[in-house]
Amino acid sequence: MSNPKVVYEGWMVRYGRRKIGRSYIHMRYFVLESQLLAYYKKKPEDNVVPTKTLVIDGNCRVEDRGLKTHHGHMVYVLSVYNKKDQYQRMTMAAFNIQEALGWKEKIEFLIDQVSLLYLVFSSQHHEPQAANGNKYHSFEYKSGMDNGKNASSDPETQFTAVEDDEDNSHANLSRKTTIGNGPPESVFDWTKEMDSDSNSQAFSGKYWRLLLCQNGLRIFEELLEVDFLPKSCSRAMKAVGAVEATCEEIFELVMSMDATRFEWDCSFQYGSLVEELDGHTAILYHRLQLDWFPMFLWPRDLCYVRYWRRNDDGSYVVLFRSRKHENCGPQPGFVRAHIESGGFNISPLKPRNGRPRTRVQHLMQIDLKGWGVSYISSFQQYCLLQMLNSVAGLREYFSQTDERTTAPRIPVMVNMTSVSNSPKRTQKVRSTSVHHNRSASLDVIHAANRNALLMDDFSDEDEDFQFAGQEASPSAIDVEHKRTVSQEEPKEQIDPSIFSGTLPRVDDDKARNCWTLSDGNNFRVRSKNFCFDKSKIPAGKHLMDLVAVDWFKDTKRMDHVARRCGCAAQAASEKGHFSIVFNLQVPGSTQYSMVFYFVTNELVQGSLLQRFVDGDDEFRNSRLKLIPSVPMGSWIVRQSVGSSGCLLGKAVDCNYIRGPKYLEIDVDIGSSTVANGVLGLVIGVITTLVVDMAFLVQANTTEELPERLIGAVRVSHIELSSAIVPMLEADPSDSVKR
Repeated sequence: MSNPKVVYEGWMVRYGRRKIGRSYIHMRYFVLESQLLAYYKKKPEDNVVPTKTLVIDGNCRVEDRGLKTHHGHMVYVLSVYNKKDQYQRMTMAAFNIQEALGWKEKIEFLIDQVSLLYLVFSSQHHEPQAANGNKYHSFEYKSGMDNGKNASSDPETQFTAVEDDEDNSHANLSRKTTIGNGPPESVFDWTKEMDSDSNSQAFSGKYWRLLLCQNGLRIFEELLEVDFLPKSCSRAMKAVGAVEATCEEIFELVMSMDATRFEWDCSFQYGSLVEELDGHTAILYHRLQLDWFPMFLWPRDLCYVRYWRRNDDGSYVVLFRSRKHENCGPQPGFVRAHIESGGFNISPLKPRNGRPRTRVQHLMQIDLKGWGVSYISSFQQYCLLQMLNSVAGLREYFSQTDERTTAPRIPVMVNMTSVSNSPKRTQKVRSTSVHHNRSASLDVIHAANRNALLMDDFSDEDEDFQFAGQEASPSAIDVEHKRTVSQEEPKEQIDPSIFSGTLPRVDDDKARNCWTLSDGNNFRVRSKNFCFDKSKIPAGKHLMDLVAVDWFKDTKRMDHVARRCGCAAQAASEKGHFSIVFNLQVPGSTQYSMVFYFVTNELVQGSLLQRFVDGDDEFRNSRLKLIPSVPMGSWIVRQSVGSSGCLLGKAVDCNYIRGPKYLEIDVDIGSSTVANGVLGLVIGVITTLVVDMAFLVQANTTEELPERLIGAVRVSHIELSSAIVPMLEADPSDSVKR
């Protein structure tokens, strides 16, 4: 924008929670002016009315909500509100802490300026400001406000009551107070030892002594009598080192529980979120990778509460303490260790040679449990030193990294409850699921949901797509496009001769009552530059091979057809292949199901397709897209069906059944009034129609573009009388999970 009144502007995340409890994140363009904060769906031009506005006055406060998760993505949330009016509130978030803190400082600076201006006016007996602080309510964007575009009439939030569901319990806190309930009572804040001597290079000799120097770190041991220690728990030990990076960069790595942690923490094997208590406190599950005689000693895991805060001096504190949780019980093959106290203290140092420097202190007091602690005296200390060595890993990680021009995102956090075997979750899951190896699923989901941004939960309009973060160059997108395509390409061809279905395949345009492959170039999908120019391209090659089609009928709805003995999904599983089964269910006095079997050798870890397969139902519903087309049929049918993409999970009910080597998607077309009406029109003339269908997972970020088809099919002149009644065994999955 060229408006001289603009103080700060850029893309930020809109974070909130709907009435039904589902969180959402939207990309919106925020603009901060001298007395106004506003956001838009797109980068605004002249005379564009904002989606929502908030007047900045002396009653405004910036509330730190901490970290929130949405489909595995972590965002740093700020809430700007007027303490005199709870409806004058706006929540914004960022994928990296630096960006969020930049906005926080700018807004707080304006609040100070407005407050000072009010005091000057009052002292000079000028016209007093309105009691609610809204003296400037009509001086900017007045036309938009006259149309109801104000802080309490946001069109995106009319159905959500107060859009930001967080409570207002901190409304009377001072502006610079960091919001948070403080660490839980059970968590010991060992960093308070530094309060009396903030300039200390290490620790008071009364409590700590230097044990050794290792890998450029100073290792300290706590000076306490053994009688005061928990039974079999070692003394607390702490590693101290200097890292050439900012506090924010180190904090984001310390908070990571994804694949990035493997690059600096040699004791990390796996981590996930068990429960998010608030923006500063969470329950985590953590598996340790300890190499002390792994053939004889069982691996260790942890369930602990993690609390963090940012201090006024720019330092960060992360505290650990073990805790039991109903959704994180003992895991088979692991010994549950106990953290008595632990965490990180990340504080800034003076820069050297123009490079930022940070002192990192990592403390751990842990009981590793098991017989190894009792019979091998050096086991506990060796493993503890291995964990503390992560500070050296952080130092080397940043020393071997080039200049970082953009701030990294806050790391991904996988939710353990989506794959856990907790009793409460198992009781709620319907019996249409098939159990698969739990440890394998954890490893698969470990790489899931990286660098993705969801669009509006109730919209599939392309114009709502927004690019997260700074505008990238097309050349950067080209590189990412090549990487994504190479990752998702099948490694070898599937032999179609081992599969069979009830509907024959005939590669003849004039054939009837059959199916054939549809050319991917018949469908247009989002290109690699879609976020810049909204362009679409021919889809090209499919990610999976369509190997068979079944055409069924019965007096009742046919669910979970992939369990049928001898079907293509079972044949693929026997060969070690993975299948995605689309079961399109047609309601009526006679129920019909057309089933498509798409097969690939294996899923590429971290790819969009793998994340869809192993994601939760909410993620799948927000991404599964169908592109229909009627190349041959009456004009009214072609117009009714159309050729634009549709998110199936938002249009109709979809039931997802995850098997060991397949994912079945039962699509109930009759669950939508509109779809049912179109279906009634199509069924009456189905023998005269040639229908093309393409299935894909919608790409919502530049990292995921361009879109790739799962597969596409053409069905020609289908005869209802050719459908057969399938032989379906009883579903034995009453006690298993998705």
